[in-house]
Amino acid sequence: MKLWQKNTSVASEIEKFTVGRDPDFDLQLAAFDVLGSLAHTRMLESIGLLEKAELDELQRELKIIYQSIQKGEFSIEPGVEDVHSQVELELTRRVGEAGKKIHSGRSRNDQVLVDLKLFFRHQLQQTVQQVQNLFEVLLTQSEKHKDKLLPGYTHLQVAMPSSFGLWFGAYAESLIDDMHLLQAAYKITDKNPLGSAAGYGSSFPLNRQMTTDLLGFESLNYNVVYAQMGRGKTERVVSVALASVAATLARMAMDLCLYMSQNFAFVTLPDNLTTGSSIMPHKKNPDVFEIMRGKCNRLQALPNEVTMMLVNLPSGYHRELQLLKECLFPAFSEIENCLQMMAFMAEHLQVRDKIMEEEKYKYAFSVDAVNAEVLSGVPFRDAYKNVGASIEAGSFTVPASVTHTHEGSIGNLCNEQIRGLMEQAVKGFNFSRAEKALQELVS
Repeated sequence: MKLWQKNTSVASEIEKFTVGRDPDFDLQLAAFDVLGSLAHTRMLESIGLLEKAELDELQRELKIIYQSIQKGEFSIEPGVEDVHSQVELELTRRVGEAGKKIHSGRSRNDQVLVDLKLFFRHQLQQTVQQVQNLFEVLLTQSEKHKDKLLPGYTHLQVAMPSSFGLWFGAYAESLIDDMHLLQAAYKITDKNPLGSAAGYGSSFPLNRQMTTDLLGFESLNYNVVYAQMGRGKTERVVSVALASVAATLARMAMDLCLYMSQNFAFVTLPDNLTTGSSIMPHKKNPDVFEIMRGKCNRLQALPNEVTMMLVNLPSGYHRELQLLKECLFPAFSEIENCLQMMAFMAEHLQVRDKIMEEEKYKYAFSVDAVNAEVLSGVPFRDAYKNVGASIEAGSFTVPASVTHTHEGSIGNLCNEQIRGLMEQAVKGFNFSRAEKALQELVS
């Protein structure tokens, strides 16, 4: 069954090539397709295109189909082109003629658009929750290890004292900026395209605000041409947000690969969280972080992959847009899996103490020594030369203590302020509006 098919058959070679892997990804849209139809049929009844008895019958059966999807009992039959066709076929079998009416005022174009928007909105919420979980682990570790110093590097050369409190907290704060990009993606996703039909609207008196409210969207894509142009643009913005999260994880994973090596030896992991060598008995390899680094580096290429799919498309719908599912759908599970694993691994990191007492790190305190002379009245340039001369002469003495007290420094991590920024960012999503609307739709 195909929603567009009339009396002419399509060659099997054409069908196989154009459909491709779409049915596999359509299964992930099934629940959202039913949600869209629940809202659309209620709107059709409100403008006189369905009888009340027909609506009641359709709503009942759609909710039964929705429950079967939730239980994993729904499938797309052989010969049925997509999830939209399958749902309509199911309804027609169950309720007869009324099932044939649900496509009124709707094209497969805006039907898949609303499915995708609902799917992306749901997946972004899952990603946000995983980011929050990792954030909490990092901030907890930052507080736990705030007094343990480690060397900071510039150009991969020992530079100045840092701390595990600063290091964990830095990645926690990085996630806040990632959260702002996720919020931008969510806001662009949270607009209703339903009613734009094939991209040029409908001669039916559709109530687009009604479906917007029923589906819990913040607003709608008003211009019907732009609603269709949003296919691809939404994916590109979402891909940028996911790539930003991936960049944070990849960088942290790289740090940990270095910090676990014997040349650094800043952190270790329990033996059961590492792997070994087939010939070297001493090896404890950070395979999880290496795989994560690879996965996240690949995710950082996602925006370019999406962009190249769109680069020479004019306005209107084009069939290659369906290929965006192939790169973006797996990306959500990939980033969420990496976030979960990083939170798990970070929680089990074993941090070494007294690293900075080693002789090889003593010159990391040279800036503190310069600053101590400045505070005693020596001009900065003279103090710099004095300490430099003591290093060259081999007479440099490490200061007795590190006295960094300004905001965001070793002695003043500002973790509570960082936590406040994350809480503020999360509030900006307003997930409850969508959750409440969809719950009412299926109840």
